[in-house]
Amino acid sequence: MTQDEMKQRVAEAALEYVEAGTIIGVGTGSTANKFIDALAGIKDSIRGTVASSEATAERLRGHGIPVLDLNDALAEVERLSVYVDGADEFDPGRNLTKGGGGALTREKITAAASRRFVCIVDETKRVEHLGGFPLPIEVIPMARELVAAKARGLGGEPALREGFTTDNGNIILDVHGLVIRDPLALEDELNSVPGVVTNGIFAHQKADIILMGTASGVERL
Repeated sequence: MTQDEMKQRVAEAALEYVEAGTIIGVGTGSTANKFIDALAGIKDSIRGTVASSEATAERLRGHGIPVLDLNDALAEVERLSVYVDGADEFDPGRNLTKGGGGALTREKITAAASRRFVCIVDETKRVEHLGGFPLPIEVIPMARELVAAKARGLGGEPALREGFTTDNGNIILDVHGLVIRDPLALEDELNSVPGVVTNGIFAHQKADIILMGTASGVERL
């Protein structure tokens, strides 16, 4: 089974967690796109969606799936019923690294606004420790060198994501070479640096359920 086929299987499996009559959060990236395509088949059963990026919103609307502003959605419901998204890495504690597509801030907000976070991945994303995938940090532009210095002090090698601006109008620093043994502590430490909007460690908003595509099928973790 190819990696693309594994992504398709987990995307379809995630439909099980979509509750009829509710508003759901939808993530960003290649696996999330497959979930959106699968969601189109049951779009009439839900009240609407909240998108974690402009790209996701465009794909949802292309399928005729209603997209709501998060503030408007939370005026109607206490929390979104579920958030479905992929990840760049996950560890045995269901902590994640996200942000390869640059939507980490809106992804983290949408996850925090949801009752349950279902993460859909293929087996190549499983790691013992986070850090093999460069850690994205969304940064207000004037703080670029301040944040880069902090990353170097932690043993990482920050690189500006060239030619990229987030949906929030900020830049991304991708930090290479970190071995993240305490995701929660590092998430907090990086977020405490002035100018950091957020970083791509999802330890506070870690996955409640991981659906992992393998050569033999979908595993639920």
